[in-house]
Amino acid sequence: MNQVITDGLNLMPPAFSEGLSVWSREDGTPGTDTWATSGFGVLVSADQDFGTCLEILKTETTTRIRYMAETPILPGLYLRISARVKSLSGAIPSVRIAGWAGQANNTHVSGVVETGPTTAMTAYGEVVTVSAIVGIGDRGGVDMAWGEDAAYGHFGLDLTGGNGGTIRIESVKIEDVTHVFLRKMMDWVDVKDFGAAGDGVTDDTGAFAAADAAAAGRELLVSEGTYRIASNLTLQSPVRFQGQLDMPDSARLVLAGSFNLPAYADAFGGDELQGFKKAFQAMLNHGDHESLDMMGRRVQLDGPIDMAAVVGNKVSYANRRVIRNGQFSCLPSANWDDEVHSATGTWTVANPSRLDNVTNAGSIPIGSLVTAAQGVGREIYVRDVNAANNQVFLSSPLGVPPSSQTYTFTRFQYIMDFVGFENLQRFVLEDVEFLCAGAASGIMLPRGGLIFHVKDCFFTGPKDRGITSCDQGCAGMLIDRCQFLSNEQVLRVQDRTTIAFNTNANDTKIRDNRAVKFRHFGVFGGNGNLITGNHWFQGDNEPDGQISAGIVLTNTNVKTTIIGNYVDNSYIEWANEHDPAPELSGEFSFGGLTINGNIFTANGIASWSNFILIRPHGPGHYINGLSICDNVFKHLNGGALDSVDDVDDSIAPLDGSRTANFLMTGNVYHGITKNSQNPVTVKVTENSDLDVWEVDLRDWLPFETEARVAVAVMPEGAVRSVSNVAVYTMPYATTRHGVGRGSVRLNWSQPVHGSVQLTARCDTV
Repeated sequence: MNQVITDGLNLMPPAFSEGLSVWSREDGTPGTDTWATSGFGVLVSADQDFGTCLEILKTETTTRIRYMAETPILPGLYLRISARVKSLSGAIPSVRIAGWAGQANNTHVSGVVETGPTTAMTAYGEVVTVSAIVGIGDRGGVDMAWGEDAAYGHFGLDLTGGNGGTIRIESVKIEDVTHVFLRKMMDWVDVKDFGAAGDGVTDDTGAFAAADAAAAGRELLVSEGTYRIASNLTLQSPVRFQGQLDMPDSARLVLAGSFNLPAYADAFGGDELQGFKKAFQAMLNHGDHESLDMMGRRVQLDGPIDMAAVVGNKVSYANRRVIRNGQFSCLPSANWDDEVHSATGTWTVANPSRLDNVTNAGSIPIGSLVTAAQGVGREIYVRDVNAANNQVFLSSPLGVPPSSQTYTFTRFQYIMDFVGFENLQRFVLEDVEFLCAGAASGIMLPRGGLIFHVKDCFFTGPKDRGITSCDQGCAGMLIDRCQFLSNEQVLRVQDRTTIAFNTNANDTKIRDNRAVKFRHFGVFGGNGNLITGNHWFQGDNEPDGQISAGIVLTNTNVKTTIIGNYVDNSYIEWANEHDPAPELSGEFSFGGLTINGNIFTANGIASWSNFILIRPHGPGHYINGLSICDNVFKHLNGGALDSVDDVDDSIAPLDGSRTANFLMTGNVYHGITKNSQNPVTVKVTENSDLDVWEVDLRDWLPFETEARVAVAVMPEGAVRSVSNVAVYTMPYATTRHGVGRGSVRLNWSQPVHGSVQLTARCDTV
């Protein structure tokens, strides 16, 4: 920067040879005495050192020479005034640069330094150069800092010391030296000033480190060029990229002063994907930043991101880390195609989560979905492979498949694939959209870990899955306020295959999410789940159509609450399909489930559809600890549904004779034929005189249970004999009569008629 050039400033005074009338003997202001009329100054030509120069006789203690033109002083402008002098005879003086500071109104600027450093001349004929720098700013190296009030100056030099000496002066120079202060004036440091080549070949790592150290809090400028960085590099300064970096995958880049996706993308020529990879790699190798802010940027992908491979040096990480505020958008590419393998394998109940003798097991990718003709429950994945022993390890046990059969292993492709992590804890994805575009799935969780948290995210159009757990990486998982938007919304319910998420481990919290038209919202292979405040809807436009399970629970004793959800055109399915010994054999049966305060709504579905379905996979099971209370069940735009509850006994029946600790009360039924209740209170009216009244409760008893206990009988008005006389004796009750053992018999002491209120239960407590 040179304002003589950029602003056309005329700074340089004329040579003495052009006349002495512009050179003042005083402060340089108009009207002061000049050297042209002083009688003590003459021009000398052909001096052996100076050529034509000014020779003066020093007669005053401070002899002044000032250029009378107004030399401008501007913000950001720094001037160097210099002169060459020598002593010829007499007393040898000292010399210094000096000036007079003027304001725009031509008054003097008081209180500022107007002289530079003094130099003592020591010998006759010795040429001495004196200089000083003047400017508005008080920076290091500025001799005369005049402040913002200064507008111009009259510059020259002073001779001090004894009088009577003869001195020759070559000239006075005034130069723009702002460039000297440029590095300190600017808030950036250019890496090229520290030796960075930017030729794409030379290793510039050291130059970057040196520039970063010199920046001292200022911005680091990576000017035009391609900079080869061959090893790990940490930059503490904020960085501005005009050029770009070229780094091996293994080398880590830590932009400690600019830790966000735009900065990393700029580091690699605007490549958001490469920038994201390097930022994630840095985040798991640098302790100063717990989160990566994508700052609203979109990363376009033509294939999955192997998150563990990106990091490169870790398969386990336990500190909290966050990725937030951005979008991943999938481009059409064959890289998203499912990888499918088929192989025969053998299974034994002794090792229910393992397949042996698997043909070419080493080719089967970890994280593959396992399917087969028989015995494989929903959402079972390959969690590990032992290629040497031809073994495949599964996320959940199989449910009594044949000892040998052919299995299909389908590896979906995920935008973020964490399966390479053996353990990843407290990882958070916040306010991120996974724009799958029907090409990719969303997230494959790590194989192990705790408290993986997904919040305020969108999963838009996943091809197969939104979030997949292939092992225990879902332990304690939190999914909060996310939107799952299916890619199969135009399909009939029975034709859909996509699933929003699944779990294998315990203690998940699924809260305040919304899911639109998946096959299933969530398949829960673990227990201890809290499912609250969600809205999932899965219907279609087919008249009297089918609905599918929104929630699938795959264990009997689930220790789970489903509270305050909007269950829309779907149902809750409770099964034990991941049980390798599905018959009841000493374990807890179907229990530990609370379904309270939900809204169940369906629109135009088949009358045989239900909202809650129990599906035993082996004999002997029964309800043992279930609460279904204070829900609203409603069916619109079609005939009434037969019942909100049912048992799918296509594999095995549910034993209604052992029901215990079951409460189903306070529910509201609209468009439902059967108002399921337990306990149930009904009005029983018998107009004929009978000594045994049989009360069929099957229109109220849920889940094909039996009338096990009569709790109370209260006459409503008088119960009368054949002769119409009031009878005050009470009946005794016997239970489990009639079809399905669904009746209670009231046994009177004589034939009677009248009405009673009967309360009965299908369970024991």
